[in-house]
Amino acid sequence: MKKKLSAALILTSLAACDGGGGGGSTPPPVASSPNILFVIMDDVGIDQMRSFGYGGATPPHMPNMDVVAHAGLRFRNTWSMPECSPGRAAFFLGQYPLRTHIRQAIGPNDLAISQVSPFAMTAPKLLKKANYESGLFGKFHLAGPENNEAGNSTPALLGWDYFYGWVGGLPGSIDTSAGGVAPEGSYSCGFVPSAAAGGADEGACYQPDNTCTHIRRTSLVQDPAGLQCLDSGGVFVPHQTCGAPPSTLNFTRENGYYVSPLVIIQDGQVEEVALTDPRARRYRTRLETDAAIEWINSRPADRPWMATVSYSAAHTPWQQPPGDLLPQVDGAVVDGLDCRATVPGRIIQNRMTEALDTEFGRLLVETGLARRGEEGELVYEPAGTNTVIVIVGDNGSLAAAVKEPFEAGQAKGTTYQTGVWTPLIVAGPQVTEPGREVEHMVNMVDLYQLFAEIAGVDVQAENPHTVDSAPVLPYLTNPEQPSIRNINFAMAGFNIQANGGSNGPCVISTACTQIPTTKSVCEDNQGEWWGPGYDTGPGSTVIDNGGAGYEICADVNRALYRAGRPLLNILAEDSATVRDERYKLVRNSTRQYIPETDTIEWRTVEELFEINQAVPKPLLDTPDRNLLAAATPEVQEIYERLKSQMDSILASQPECPGDGNLDGVVDGRDLDEWGRIAHAWGLSSVYDFKINGVFDGLTNTLDAAVIQDNLGKRCPPTYALY
Repeated sequence: MKKKLSAALILTSLAACDGGGGGGSTPPPVASSPNILFVIMDDVGIDQMRSFGYGGATPPHMPNMDVVAHAGLRFRNTWSMPECSPGRAAFFLGQYPLRTHIRQAIGPNDLAISQVSPFAMTAPKLLKKANYESGLFGKFHLAGPENNEAGNSTPALLGWDYFYGWVGGLPGSIDTSAGGVAPEGSYSCGFVPSAAAGGADEGACYQPDNTCTHIRRTSLVQDPAGLQCLDSGGVFVPHQTCGAPPSTLNFTRENGYYVSPLVIIQDGQVEEVALTDPRARRYRTRLETDAAIEWINSRPADRPWMATVSYSAAHTPWQQPPGDLLPQVDGAVVDGLDCRATVPGRIIQNRMTEALDTEFGRLLVETGLARRGEEGELVYEPAGTNTVIVIVGDNGSLAAAVKEPFEAGQAKGTTYQTGVWTPLIVAGPQVTEPGREVEHMVNMVDLYQLFAEIAGVDVQAENPHTVDSAPVLPYLTNPEQPSIRNINFAMAGFNIQANGGSNGPCVISTACTQIPTTKSVCEDNQGEWWGPGYDTGPGSTVIDNGGAGYEICADVNRALYRAGRPLLNILAEDSATVRDERYKLVRNSTRQYIPETDTIEWRTVEELFEINQAVPKPLLDTPDRNLLAAATPEVQEIYERLKSQMDSILASQPECPGDGNLDGVVDGRDLDEWGRIAHAWGLSSVYDFKINGVFDGLTNTLDAAVIQDNLGKRCPPTYALY
């Protein structure tokens, strides 16, 4: 059973000292609770992190995070969920996906029931009870804007006082026309490369306001002229001087990390920044850092804050960062990489992570949390601050970026170790004996409780619904703290779409997955889309079915079988995993095409592994190590125990039809809120209930009937084991 935190919040009283002669002074105000700087790296699993003992032969160079890691605690046994949105919902809600219905990355077709509910007790709402201000900078990807009444205002509705970033989250695809200066497909990285790489070293750089600058690359240590121009917000026309801009220039197209539709929310007011606005035409990692610095430095000294810097990097599309953010090891900027190819992609992904680390260091220095030493190194002394720094990866690394000895075939999107094992670093004045490594199990849902522990808020008292978090603060204060968790848990699956729909199939190499939310996201991940709107041009391997596209991966295999082509491996559509200190159980369920009967059937496979965190080669859950392949009585006992624990967790959230506001009871307040939404919106909402086994994406009289039929029903919270 869960333990409750102390609800007491001790307020510091500041009194003026009067020396009797009228010359008294008042000390400067100090926040009564520590500030929280929460830094999220996207798609950076533990396999990337040299400070955790991994990284393979070519780890990204991350000196700034290494400094903080060694000045705080490195939690070396932390699980997240296998994808972006469920991982983020875990640490902002303290709940497993079985409670939030967010089981994969949120896409434009996912209904509001698979987005964070406006009634949820999010971390910023929780911290408001201790007078915290909260700002979020960068990627959101928790709710909206599609299929959500709040649209782009969802960050404010979910409790954030200030937001500067991208509600949908993902960077757009790379503009391979580089702003309309060449045919589509000409420039894989979205800019004109150097002359040596088939581009140009000089030309005209036009801005959306029709101003122009002539740019010439004069040194190998400079970025190509095209990248210099793109980084400034412009479109580069090679071999031209400034004058009337060519008619083909296009400033209204997204371009990966450099041109993105920005949303700014302040004082409840939402500003949607156009792509022609200079603020929307900057490298994301730099923009995210600048916005966080400005907000943090403007906070009043007597009120605590939580700043979430949710970096977009190193998520696809992989696109070269500006050279001034990279460590210049050999003094030259490597040029001419293909952003569509796997091997160059790994190089670019490393650079994106390194650029993130550079900007993280600047964030600390420019907010006064650290300084630079004589050699330019980061000097971080947590005891001199009133801020706790928490650094995480939101899920495991993408397959194409995985570092040895981790398994690329069992990476992001799966519940195997490479998909869920993520870095967690916590540093601050509360840490006793900094520099320690913690080997005990932690889950990303536990961060929710850590934020509350820092603020002095009672998680259980403030939540009418189930919270899965375990305490974390004891590890900071007590070097001898034994493990709090006895088990760990993660899961993945499909989000809820109207009438039982799902994302279309995406074929990547010899596998098929339905994780990519759209055709463009599939292609950004070096895949080929087989869903509606598939391509049939040169190079396409899609079997034409009249333009309808295929609904699920099993349909793709049926078409391949009938065409006499090899079948694809299908990534699990529903997956769960649980572990104890030594063993891990994985359960994967997938719809498979069965050639013998020409049918599609669900097939479930369970695997049991012995795992550990050994450096540099941990025991991983690879297919050759499945203990159930030759189960002994001892193995069978371990399997039955873990299976029972998994089943208990999965069964711990019974449906509560009619309770749309999550207060655990179906009553008149549900009818009132249904009425407001049905008349003002009418589309997908948390008051769209399952009818005849599906959600229809509407909030209408059918849903009112569900509430009426269940009036008086109570759904008390359950307590998940940890």
